[in-house]
Amino acid sequence: MMSANFKTKFVEWNDAHPELLAVRTEVFVIEQQVPEEMERDEHDPISKHVLAIDSETGTPIGTARLLPTLKIGRVAVLKSWRKHGVGAAMMRVLIDQARSDGMSEITLHGQNWTIGFYESCGFVAEGPEFDEAGIPHRKMRLVLS
Repeated sequence: MMSANFKTKFVEWNDAHPELLAVRTEVFVIEQQVPEEMERDEHDPISKHVLAIDSETGTPIGTARLLPTLKIGRVAVLKSWRKHGVGAAMMRVLIDQARSDGMSEITLHGQNWTIGFYESCGFVAEGPEFDEAGIPHRKMRLVLS
């Protein structure tokens, strides 16, 4: 049985991109078959990144980013760590950061199977389903009070 002992921290892209990409490659490129050239983009160097780490081994287990465009993206948790609170912890960190940055709302593109998770974080699905990298998504919004 795996311990759910992990920590989250903000990291700089230039310092931590190998750890961030290790998680994203495992989840998006290998597991979900997203082309690697679509997974990486120009927003990485200018975004705020949160990294979740297994406290016992120091292994990266999750990542997410907050773009200057008020959008959360690249939320990824290794399969063996899902349903252990990692995603929720990373979302809380990013939502708190958005609030402290004075943002009035944030959005994200949630894969259809993750909509319930994002709703549990306070997001509301809007508009029609759309395709992104061959995966059905919905736009989601959270108004920050």
